Formats: sequence, C-alpha cells, structure tokens
Amino acid sequence: MFDDLSPAELLSAASAAVRDRRLAEVRDLEVLAAWAAVHSEASPRRGNPLVPVGGEGTPPVQDHALGEIALARGTGVTATVNALADVLDLQHRLPRTWAVLRSGSAEVYVARRVARISRHLPLARVGVVDAAVARMIATEAGGRVIAVAEAKVVEADPDLHEARAEEERRRRYVGLGRSDELGLRTLVARIDAGDAAWVDATVTRTAEVLAPQHPEAGADELRAVALGYLARPAELLQLLVAAEAEAGEQAEAQAGSREPSRATAFPADLLDALRTTDWSALRPRATLYVHLHEAVLLGETGVTRVEQLGPRTLAALHGLLAGAEVTVRPVIDLADRIRTTAYEHPESLRERVHLVTGGDYWPYATSTSRAVDLDHPTPYDDTGPPGREQTGTHNSGPLGRRHHRWKTHAGYRSRQTGLGRYVWSTPHGLGFVVDHAGTHVVSSAEAHLMIAVPHAVEADLR
Repeated sequence: MFDDLSPAELLSAASAAVRDRRLAEVRDLEVLAAWAAVHSEASPRRGNPLVPVGGEGTPPVQDHALGEIALARGTGVTATVNALADVLDLQHRLPRTWAVLRSGSAEVYVARRVARISRHLPLARVGVVDAAVARMIATEAGGRVIAVAEAKVVEADPDLHEARAEEERRRRYVGLGRSDELGLRTLVARIDAGDAAWVDATVTRTAEVLAPQHPEAGADELRAVALGYLARPAELLQLLVAAEAEAGEQAEAQAGSREPSRATAFPADLLDALRTTDWSALRPRATLYVHLHEAVLLGETGVTRVEQLGPRTLAALHGLLAGAEVTVRPVIDLADRIRTTAYEHPESLRERVHLVTGGDYWPYATSTSRAVDLDHPTPYDDTGPPGREQTGTHNSGPLGRRHHRWKTHAGYRSRQTGLGRYVWSTPHGLGFVVDHAGTHVVSSAEAHLMIAVPHAVEADLR
C-alpha cells in the first residue's frame, strides 16, 4: 500500500494517519456521551439511580446503563466509566478544549488528563483551565500542556487546592503494580516525607552491606535487593547486626585502633545473643497459590503461575521460596464436582470456583481478587423442587459487587454451561461467552439458546 509512495508522500500519510486516529478517538467519546444522554433521565426501574460520573455541571447517568456500553466497547467497566467522565467534563466543563479535539488537532489523552486533574474544581472556576489549555494543546507537547494545566488548577481556586492538599495527606498508601512477564513488580508508596527519608537511609545502608555479596550488581539493582529485606525484618536485623559486628572486629584488629562500631557498643552478651538468635519465628506468613501441570513436577519443561505474581519458571519458583519454611496443602482436584441444596456457598466450593475461573466472570472483567460475591448464574429458586441441587460447581461464579448488582437488577441473564464457562445476554441483546480463554462475542440468538436450554438436557450434556 505504501511501497510506491515517495518520502514526501509518506510524511503526508503519517500526518493524515495521526489525525484520523485522533478523530476516531473523539468519535468513540462522542458515542459514549450520546449513550449517557439517552440514559440521563430518572429510570422507573427499581435500584437504578442516577449517579454522578463527571464533575460539577455534567449530567448524571443511570447506574444500570454503565455496564452494557462497556461490554459493547469490549472493555472493563472502570475503563469505560473513566472515559465517560472525561468526555462529559470536556463537553460541559472544558468546551473550548473539546472544540480543538473535534478538529483533530490535538491528542485526546492529553485533554482527558486535563479533565481528570480539574474535575474537582467548581464549574464557575474551571474556565480558567479551559482557556489556557485550549490555547496551547494543539501546538505544545503533552507534558507542557499538563504542567500549565496543573498550575491553572491551583490558580483557579487556591483555597480549594490547600484543602485538597491537606486531605491528600490523609490518603497515604502503599500499592503494588501487576507483575510483568519477567516476574518483576512495581512498588508505589505515598508516605510522609520524613518516613520516606528513613526508608531511603535504611535501603542505602542495607545496599552497602549487600554489595560484597552481589559484585556484578549496579547501584539501582542493589537498592532493589535491599528494599526486599524490609519485607523480612528478622533477616534484615540479622544482616545488619552481623555486618556491624564484623566491621567492629576488623576495626579493633587494626593496630592502634580502638574505634568501636555501633554493634560492638552493645554489651557483649547481648551482641552474642543477637547473633545467635533464631529469628525464623518472626518471619511473615503468606499463602501462595501456585498453578502448574503435574508434568512440570516430573521434570518436563513448563511454566508455573503464582497468583498475584504472574508466570514463573520452576527454577524461579525455587528462588521465590528459597529460605522459606514451606507447608504444602493438599492439591484440590478440580475435576471433582460439588453440589448442595443449600443457598450458601461453602468455603470448599468458593475455593474451587476461584481456581477454575481465576476471578470475576463478568465479560471483560479484569479483577482476579478473591474478595468477590459468589453468584448463582441461574438464579436460586426457593420454590424449586425439594432436594434439587442448585448450588455447586455447576452453578456458581464470582462477581464483583457492582457486577453482581447489575446482574440481579439490570436485566442481564446468564447461565453456566460448563466448568468455568458462562454465557451472558445483556438487556439490549448483546451476547457473550466467558471461559478460560477470555470473553467471546456471540450472537443474540446463540446466547438465548444457551441460556434457555432445559435443565434436564443440560444435565445429560454434562
């Protein structure tokens, strides 16, 4: 397609492609905004309140409408709600910036970032941000636009900024990113400046102690290894006491030197006790869920999966468990079937369902958390025939609380059609199948047939 183009024509095509992409992103947001407009009036349906999505001055949206548009876009609900909030802010709070976007002259992601950082501003004040951003978003790099927007947010309402700064101080946190394909994970913390300085000093000292053990490691890698010791305080104390004692002994061995180290400043009997103490009782406890095929245990090549940590080779798994006291719990045979006539899901069933599904069974859901509701895909019928087993591995699925509410009250239908396999039909007839390979779009007719299959036929199929 592009083989016959001259360099000048390729440059022109590159510019046109960028503009087309920007306009496509704008159209995506416009469709979201239109969907919100259709669902911005109070609904007669029970449990379907109007909820605020964007900032002050943006129309609310029916709660039940948020899920189906996310499924139509093939995204998680959170991603779609975030995009909806951004476009409503752009249309109703930042109209000059929105006009530049609609011309294809600016990057949508930059404008969406501006919408988010200005969302807390009153409608009467946000125009200061809109005017400044609209003047430069088409001609300046994204980083510069964001920097100006942040300054204008402060300028728009200094008192509100100070109040929010104080509020943010009460929202300190430590968070973990997702593990990558190499088994590495990002740790993010927002803590008091003083605590951060102490953590940094401890990491620096620990890295100095570890340096002889890792001669090939660079400074950053050493600090990363040192930070890991903070998660194991007993080992860290052992490491630092031994290092200080060794340093003191070396200093005293030097001719004419009687300079004590920090460790040798302890009484000798206390130092000996610290050095010989078994600190294993102070190790933190953790439960790891490791998924692997039995062939891996027999020496064949394979990959293990550790929940929350991602894929690991068997060698890497050995490294992860090195130095730990490991208690292996009985392996659960997922081929077993559990059924009960009770409404409640026993813990043994909850564990099996999670191991099969890996998390929320809502289409395109991203959560792998175990902190979810356990749902009956085919609703539990209190008036059903006595003795009918309605709860079990044949009719159980994990759902986040919001997804569970929508499934119960918003007109969705679902059915479990196999172990870890579920079919969904939305209020407007979209069909999806969710299984171990993800979410698959099916026709409305296919979804209806799978949901409507009689229980007797279903039992025969199993």
